[in-house]
Amino acid sequence: MRERWFGATGRRVPEIAVEGELELGDALVLDGVDDEEALRGAHAAGRPVVVRAAEPGSVTRALARPEVSCVLVPADRPDLRDLDFRRLTYGA
Repeated sequence: MRERWFGATGRRVPEIAVEGELELGDALVLDGVDDEEALRGAHAAGRPVVVRAAEPGSVTRALARPEVSCVLVPADRPDLRDLDFRRLTYGA
């Protein structure tokens, strides 16, 4: 399981988690990565950024952003935790 830093908390979390399985604290929770100002602002402040995603493309887009600490997938889509990002990104 790959992990990422959870903002400036000093804590590492799974890069993909099922919604409800991770304590979010005061993380900024978004439904996508379109609000670049919010992403940058939270990252600059050391605040963790969590993005919800329900399809492979959304998960890939969220994890491509360095500001994102974790992607939350719906409880009915735990299979999204097992995506092969190398293959999705590079076709290898």
